[in-house]
This record gives sequence, C-alpha cells and structure tokens, in this order.
Amino acid sequence: MRILASGAAGFVGRALCSQLSRRGHVTIPAVRRESRLAGEFVVGDIDGGTEWSAALAGCDAVVHLAARVHVMHDIPTDPHALYRAINTDATLNLARQAAEVGVKRFLFISTIKVNGEGRDAAYCETDTPAPEDAYAISKWEAEQGLWRIARETGLEVVILRPPLVYGPGVKANFRRLLDTVERGWPLPLGAIENRRSLLYLGNFVDAIRLCIEHPAAAGQTFLIDDGQPVSTPELVRAVARALGRPARLIPVPARALMLAGAIVGKRSAVDRLTGSLWVDASLIRERLGWTPPYSMADGLAATVAR
Repeated sequence: MRILASGAAGFVGRALCSQLSRRGHVTIPAVRRESRLAGEFVVGDIDGGTEWSAALAGCDAVVHLAARVHVMHDIPTDPHALYRAINTDATLNLARQAAEVGVKRFLFISTIKVNGEGRDAAYCETDTPAPEDAYAISKWEAEQGLWRIARETGLEVVILRPPLVYGPGVKANFRRLLDTVERGWPLPLGAIENRRSLLYLGNFVDAIRLCIEHPAAAGQTFLIDDGQPVSTPELVRAVARALGRPARLIPVPARALMLAGAIVGKRSAVDRLTGSLWVDASLIRERLGWTPPYSMADGLAATVAR
C-alpha cells in the first residue's frame, strides 16, 4: 500500500516508517520541517487549513501521528485553543481531504488519557471517556469528529489509544527514570502497590502496521500495551536488570510521597508514580489476533542499549 504517515520525523514516526518499508509498503513521510527522510513531504505547522492534496495523491491509507503533546513550561493564554487547533482541527481537516481523494483507511493515534487519568480497575474500550486536560480533550474531540466523517464518507477509521510509549530515544520522564537508576540513586518507591501499562515502541509500530493491513480493524477503537502491567517498583527493578545495575528502592509509604508532592508542587508527578493506570487490551487480540512481538524485558534491553 501507499501510506501517508504524519509526524514521521518523531520518536514513533521514524520507527513506523522503517517497519512499513520492511513490509513492502510505500511510505510518504509528512514532516513539520526538513528532516532528511527519503521522499518526505514538508507540511510545516498544521491546523484546520493545511493543504494535503500533494501528499495524499495515490494513497491507500493515512497514519496520523502528528500532534501537540505536553509542552513543559508552556503557559499559553488559551491552552485548549492551541491543542484543539492541532489535535482536533488539523486531524479532521486531513481526514476530510483523505476521504475526498479516495483514501480507504485513516488510522488515528489518540491517547489512553481519553479514558482518564487512572483508576484501580483496567480501562477498556467500552468505558465512558473521561479526558481531563487540554491534550486529552482535544484528542477525544478529534475521535468524535472522525466517527462523523466516517459515517458521512465511508472512510474506514481506526483509533489506537496507547499508554506511555518507551524505546530507543525515549525522552521526558522515562529517560529521567533510566538515568536515575543508571546512576545508582536511591528511589523512595519501594512500598508502592499499583499497576501501570506501558508500550514498547516495537510493539506499538507492529500494532499500527496490523491495523492498517487487517480488514477487521475498520471502525474500531483499540487499547494496546505490552500485555504485562507492572507496579512502579517492578518497573524500577526491570530497568535495573536491563542496565545491569542494582535497584535501590526505599519503602516510603505512598501517602507520605503524595504529601511531599503536594508541598513541593509536584502532586501530578507523584500521582503518576503511585497511582494505577492500566488497560485491558484483549479486544485487539480477539479481533485481529495481535500479540505483542516483544516482551517488556526485550523492550527495556533495546531501550537502554542506546
């Protein structure tokens, strides 16, 4: 197939384009600025008025990865407007243009945050969406708009809601965790009892590839993960094993951590470490026969190999 991949220069996009090429597909990488990807289409900043016709010509499918994600230290006047312009308006504009030129399938990368910010029970596709921040709300609005376009045009929409994605080149909080464990610093996380779902990059791009190719993926929303939710202490130990370092865990009660987080203004960060956010990914296994090709141990080994 001929596939347009937006956000192709990013962490997931580069791995996806490589995977699709190995499968024999022709990939059109759409990028914000020149990135030296073969055959790339430079689109610039995207919004509801972006012109995609040249990139969409002859395409069978679109994988829409490009998005505005969380921007550290960014305090816009109207954050919802900025997220909506890129994550909602630009998505629906691309989908409409894709449908107009005869693209068959549109795969949208959403987020597990559409389900919510976490709870003790596993999330599943039938849950009532409960997005909280501007990012998640904009993704949920895009999902709803895509289903309207699908009904009006016959475009086959597929939506994936991934949890935290890790792999070679990962940044942000996961990179900080790797660096902390590698340096041998003690972590006050030994007493935490929670469940967190993660998704290795190799598993993610394999699921995307299958959702492009499989007829039964059309019209579906899927939650995906590595298939083995872990507690925060288990994750630290797994990272330590991959690095060949000791896991230095101190058993500090979760309530004490939350209190400390509130005092120093880091409550949300502590909530992510102490709370549960995990998924039931059985639907994609049942409908498409997908199983993650890599274990978490495989994924962490590849991640730390750099």
